[in-house]
Amino acid sequence: MTPIQALLTLNAGSSSLKFAVFGTDDQAARLAFGAVERIGLDGSVLRVFGDVGQGLVSHSVPIPTHQRALELVLEQIDAMAADFELVAVGHRVAQGGPDCDCSERITPALMAQLRGLVHLAPLHLAANIAGIEAVEAARPELAQIACYDTAFHHGLPPVAQMTGLPRRFSTPEIRRYGYHGLSYEYIFSSLRADGVDVEAERIVILHLGNGASICAIAGGQSVETTMGFSTASGLPMGTRSGDLDPGLIDYLQVQGRIDAKELAGFLYKGSGLKGMSGISRNMADLLASQDPAAAEAIAYYCYHARRHLVGLTASISGVDRIVFTGGIGANAPQVRAAICEGLGYLGVDLDRDRNQSGSIKISSDNARVTVEARVTDEEEMIARHVREHVPCVSPKQQEAC
Repeated sequence: MTPIQALLTLNAGSSSLKFAVFGTDDQAARLAFGAVERIGLDGSVLRVFGDVGQGLVSHSVPIPTHQRALELVLEQIDAMAADFELVAVGHRVAQGGPDCDCSERITPALMAQLRGLVHLAPLHLAANIAGIEAVEAARPELAQIACYDTAFHHGLPPVAQMTGLPRRFSTPEIRRYGYHGLSYEYIFSSLRADGVDVEAERIVILHLGNGASICAIAGGQSVETTMGFSTASGLPMGTRSGDLDPGLIDYLQVQGRIDAKELAGFLYKGSGLKGMSGISRNMADLLASQDPAAAEAIAYYCYHARRHLVGLTASISGVDRIVFTGGIGANAPQVRAAICEGLGYLGVDLDRDRNQSGSIKISSDNARVTVEARVTDEEEMIARHVREHVPCVSPKQQEAC
């Protein structure tokens, strides 16, 4: 039997590696998916889910590096389906620099360019590069495609790219980039597929998860977003602070005698829901907790999400549709309700039963603004980009080529 030609998508974080396997045809289903968690830390674990061969594989083993994590992933894929033939790998790459505006085939020249950009997104881009290097070491014959998380926002209006710093810092590299672009691109495409006139509507999408941001779209283009130069800006997140008064950062460094490395550590890894609650970065844990600190952290999170949501409507002169997505946005009705509370003046009116039921549309029929909760799929978006760059990988596509 001819092996199933397949695409592997990788989403490498600083201590994690999410993956999925897809067929090469445009409408091919997801064949397997999973994650390696706590890479380089105690308690590292590999989990694989799939409909081919086995339903669930879970191993708790030492996984010191991304290369070892990838080796385990490839071993499990081979074990789950002997007739898989991987032909290409797509990587979610956090940052492509000021010239990035589309996905592209990974070459030695591109790798050199990415290594020169690590300072723009040190926590994420270093992990992305490690994933690419691990694939090259384990399966050098595979085509690799970089899919940038900033690309959806590449055409932000010039005023939205500015930082407010003195003009001598106005270099192409120092600008507001925006992130979560693969998620926004997927939601945008799903709206279009469902018949929404995405070019005519003014749309605000909230990607709420451990990382969180909001994007305002008009005329089919990203117009403004809450994340800027870094992934620590904008909304409070699972472990990231979100926007801070620059004077407070100066105070912490001068009066608190905190050096830059320590400061960056707790702005990225020790703040947000985790830091404010002292309990967890996980919203489900906080919603289940009776600790007043958990309630305060949730209230802070929702307050600032609502404030940013409303602010972004100014950039697109109103709003016709609001979409919640991400792990929190799609799965936490209490959070959606809290964020939308008091926004009746914008035309927002949630239907309580729909919001609790898991419906896509969660606004009332009489509301001026349609509010939805949709599941995003960054891995599917990566797979689509890979297919664009590797067009002749299946027998059917080879005939067309």
